[in-house]
Amino acid sequence: MTNWATKTRTLRALGLRNVVRAAGYRLGVKLGFNPVRRLRARVPNGPFFLSAQTNSVVNAPAVSAWQTSGVLFSHSQIRLTDAAPEWLTNPLNGQRVPRPEREWWLLPDFDPAVGDIKLIWELSRMDWVLAFAQRAMKSDENALKRLNEWLADWVDQNPPYKGPNWKCGQEASIRVMHLAIAAMMLGQIRSVAPGLRDLVRLHLQRIAPTLQYAMAQDNNHGTSEAAALFIGGSWLFALGLPEAESWADLGRRWLENRADRLIGTKGSFSQYSLNYHRVMLDTFCMVEVWCQRLNLMPFSTSWQVRALAATEWLHHMINSVNGDGPNIGANDGTRLLQLSETPYRDYRPTVQLAMALFASKRAYAQPGLYDNPLQWLGVEIPAEIAPAPKNYVADDGGFAILRRGAVMALLRYPRFRFRPSQADALHIDLWLGAENVLRDAGTFSYNTEPEWLNYFAGTASHNTVQFDGRDQMPRISRFLFGDWLKTECLQPLRNDGKATNFGAGYCDSYGACHHRQVSVYSSGLKVIDEVKGFANRAVLRWRLMPGDWSPLPTSMGFRLSRGVSDEFGLSVTSSVPVKRFELVSGWESRHYMDKTALPVLEVEIEQAGTLTTEFYWTV
Repeated sequence: MTNWATKTRTLRALGLRNVVRAAGYRLGVKLGFNPVRRLRARVPNGPFFLSAQTNSVVNAPAVSAWQTSGVLFSHSQIRLTDAAPEWLTNPLNGQRVPRPEREWWLLPDFDPAVGDIKLIWELSRMDWVLAFAQRAMKSDENALKRLNEWLADWVDQNPPYKGPNWKCGQEASIRVMHLAIAAMMLGQIRSVAPGLRDLVRLHLQRIAPTLQYAMAQDNNHGTSEAAALFIGGSWLFALGLPEAESWADLGRRWLENRADRLIGTKGSFSQYSLNYHRVMLDTFCMVEVWCQRLNLMPFSTSWQVRALAATEWLHHMINSVNGDGPNIGANDGTRLLQLSETPYRDYRPTVQLAMALFASKRAYAQPGLYDNPLQWLGVEIPAEIAPAPKNYVADDGGFAILRRGAVMALLRYPRFRFRPSQADALHIDLWLGAENVLRDAGTFSYNTEPEWLNYFAGTASHNTVQFDGRDQMPRISRFLFGDWLKTECLQPLRNDGKATNFGAGYCDSYGACHHRQVSVYSSGLKVIDEVKGFANRAVLRWRLMPGDWSPLPTSMGFRLSRGVSDEFGLSVTSSVPVKRFELVSGWESRHYMDKTALPVLEVEIEQAGTLTTEFYWTV
């Protein structure tokens, strides 16, 4: 049980204003003070989209999804017919939301009868609107007909402000952004079907009254909801709705605020997550494209600078060969603006678009599928190429990237201005070219058995040291850790000609301390871990890419190799006796709601000491 002192320190770290905002929102909704309780609106009538009214010729292909099959979290396929999906049914277990006619605020946050509510929300994020709009731009009248039929069914099954798909302001915001971008692609910004105008309006009426709760989260809820108010408000104002101007102004003000508060000068985002970083950056890209297309007043220079810093941060993280990157931080499967036939874990479309918008450069020189979003959005592909990623330290979020040729190592160290979602201090990711050799576990699900919630967010699912079988920080609730760690010693990035070096360390609230020094060579990685202050045991874990790994004792310590040719291996030596050197089975989640096994090396000691791990490979 977490003590009150820990909870008090954590509330202070969250910020009194945010705590008051969140508490005020919950109390206001519960007691009926918040105007969101008084919202009423009629179901809008279709059609929602007219025939394409643009002369733009796009050579890029439309995405293939949402024809005979849909995709959940950009990974799990479900079968489709021409008829609209079941918006209120869990597509994996067939369980329908009980009594969906209830007002959204009467529904529980976590209903065991339904399972993970994200499985209900996923289809209603309306990724399919973009896919249908793409095909309609290519004169596919059936796609336009299907688009209108699905939207008509959605509003019929999800009447305004009733049921689970109205429960979250961010989910409503994602719909607004997708509807607006589809209208832009189809040339229907200035000439809009009344049904679409009314659908956007009732969404903005839902988002605005609960905006303070989104801001209290200090995450992408705020950026998404501010973006929807800005995009939707400026759109409706241009269509002659004078009251929409206040929504647009509110959205602009909070977008400026969020960029300044949540994005550091080196580009780190408040959620310390690769995928949530993409969500934020895609949102900013949609805002910028919308602003340019409607000839609206540009955002401030400060906003543009933070957007560029966030772009460069993601550029440094991503492997240019396959577009993948470290599976760090929380990851709920969100991917906005799906305009290219690229895998979920390919982040290059976002990097290429953001680099074009905020730097007037392209991140990747060779033409590829990552260029397709620019074509669909009418963004010119710049001639100038951005510099290739090099060593990079984003101290504002606790990320150090060490490169040596095709080798990249990421060290995650604690710089928590905002609440951490995972106990991943001093985790290391290692990449050899496009291969992710040392891996993070990911997330799996936000609503699953406690065993999995604790595992994937906990210290045991990262390449670091765990003390006494506990997490590095005590868990307070499903999404909150307490006693946030602080980096107490830092060895700055240094390149001595032979290796690239970096180091960091912390002591936790129990008095256990871990210092890690990392050196990256062209054909090796050396990690020195100094640990002390724990009660009974310290376990060092290396989470390895799947393969035929074999542990072997040696005179100098212990060795683990993959395959008979020793193309990759590691050795561990210790200054104190090693109680256990064991290859066990662990888990990773590369996509939301999906987990697979992988090998994990565990090295256990029972007294303070130094563990030295040397990785080696054949170039």
